[in-house]
Amino acid sequence: MISDALHKKIVGNLNLLLTRPEVSMTKAQWNFYIDILMSLCMAAIAGIGFLMKYVLLPGKEAWAVYGKKVDLSWLGLDRHAWGAIHFYVASLLLGLLLLHIILHWQMIVSLWQRYLPAGRARLWATVAFLLICGAFFLLPFFLQPTVTAADSSAPGASHRQVRPEMRLAAADHRAAPAALPSNGKI
Repeated sequence: MISDALHKKIVGNLNLLLTRPEVSMTKAQWNFYIDILMSLCMAAIAGIGFLMKYVLLPGKEAWAVYGKKVDLSWLGLDRHAWGAIHFYVASLLLGLLLLHIILHWQMIVSLWQRYLPAGRARLWATVAFLLICGAFFLLPFFLQPTVTAADSSAPGASHRQVRPEMRLAAADHRAAPAALPSNGKI
């Protein structure tokens, strides 16, 4: 957990920033505005998620609805652009959440100490909580996707799994095509 000295330093620097004459807002006002921004971010994340799921359909779902390959967009942005906006708003939410935790740190520590018994149980609960949070946050950076080759002639066509060594072989084959036979046929 963050040491008391480090927390006091962080909160002290935030207080210096927050109490400058040109800013002049109380901690309660900052909490209020941070909470408002967090709520707006959560609403935007949910709305954009629904937009991508139910309006800007992925390929085979769009094919099933429209009967042909179509490019869907809203406000000139396709589902990939909205996905990028979704990611940026989520990143902003994480930053606001970190600031929210810093501003509420003393309360979090007090509640943690009140509801968890002192000693090994609190230590194990703290370690488990931090490991679970760290795993959720960092795990996507260590995962390898399953790569499948799709037949692009029809939606929902069968996929076959492609092993990484097959991808490398395919890339090598495209990079150096074999010479055609003398009769010009393949």
